[in-house]
Amino acid sequence: MKIVIVNHSDMQGGAAIVSLRLAHALQEAGVDARMLVIDKQSGDPLVGVMGSKYRNKWNFLSERLGVFMRNGFRRDTLFKIDTGSHGINIAAHPWVKDADVVCLNWVNQGTLSLKNIKQLAQSGKPIVWTMHDMWNCTGVCHYSFECERYKDRCHSCPLLETKGDDLSTTIQEKKRKLYEQAPIHFVAVSHWLAECCKQSKTMSDSSLSVIYNAFPIHDFDYHRLSGNIKEIPADKKIIVMGARRLDVEVKGFKELIETTQYIARNKPELASKIHLVLYGELNNKSLLNKIEVPCTYLGSIGSTEQLSQLYRHSDIVLSTALYENLPGTLIEGQASGCLPVTFGKGGQANIVDHLKTGYIAEYKDPASVAAGIEWAIDANVSREFLHNEVERKFAASKIAQQYIELFNNLKTL
Repeated sequence: MKIVIVNHSDMQGGAAIVSLRLAHALQEAGVDARMLVIDKQSGDPLVGVMGSKYRNKWNFLSERLGVFMRNGFRRDTLFKIDTGSHGINIAAHPWVKDADVVCLNWVNQGTLSLKNIKQLAQSGKPIVWTMHDMWNCTGVCHYSFECERYKDRCHSCPLLETKGDDLSTTIQEKKRKLYEQAPIHFVAVSHWLAECCKQSKTMSDSSLSVIYNAFPIHDFDYHRLSGNIKEIPADKKIIVMGARRLDVEVKGFKELIETTQYIARNKPELASKIHLVLYGELNNKSLLNKIEVPCTYLGSIGSTEQLSQLYRHSDIVLSTALYENLPGTLIEGQASGCLPVTFGKGGQANIVDHLKTGYIAEYKDPASVAAGIEWAIDANVSREFLHNEVERKFAASKIAQQYIELFNNLKTL
């Protein structure tokens, strides 16, 4: 069986990382799997580049300009919106022509347009579209936050600050028509996202499965490491939180700050026990000055080995993200023996069994997050047990077999 996975990048962002992991998991299961991207950052021979440098840049800039002109020239929402207006026609690409199934992943920001996906469907190839956020079931947004217009008709989009029918209305209708005409099988990587899709106007009748992201369990050892690393004290309970971009609104850095302020002002004994470690890009580093518990900021971490080492020095993996589909940092931390503390808006419940393998705090409630940290400090949960729970749910070999079964079923239709 030959499979081609299509994603914007092979390394940049969570969807890129899990898409490349899936390609390797399928290869190890005996499938001829390859990956096509427009932004190749690794030297992996399984990954090929589609389009050209200048064409891809043109598509990216053209779509951003279109969004910029329709969102009131606001920079703060420029990358919260995608329209699927520009991309590469990959129907004639040799890897695509040879493939038995084409598996789309995160294909925004000039990767594939809605028209390109229709062209791909017209080639007769079975298409699986693995969704890593809400974009497929909304008008233009990747996360709808409190807005529920996607369940009926998108209009008066909060990200566009418009009234009545707008760009979100137009793109929602284009998606609805595409899904009606193209035989696409969608995969949600969490049950939360699957429910969002079922409730949406565009996808309520779509063919849909839930398959978690493949996780390379053997890359993450759960045995605790002792000793100091990069000014991280060995005599404190270490709480680690990370993201590719920490100060993106959806990652909840504001909520993290509020949690540390609550702990410092209301729970001084807890504050004396903990040390917060942050990793990832942070454009506004002055935000670190607002954190009121001891904290070390490491910047970006470049390798899985370094990440694994950090988690093995830690006790708790924290996420105050406002919405998460299937947060990889929680899975990575749990596989390394850390107890997750998180909000529950998204797929966290597919990872965390509350008060058994982690703590799901009340949404946007600093006191509840603090209570979760206290619970995690006192909980008698073995690191090996947490590691084994990740293996049971997300082991790459298991996820690969679920995809292979899906691919075989689509080939016989």
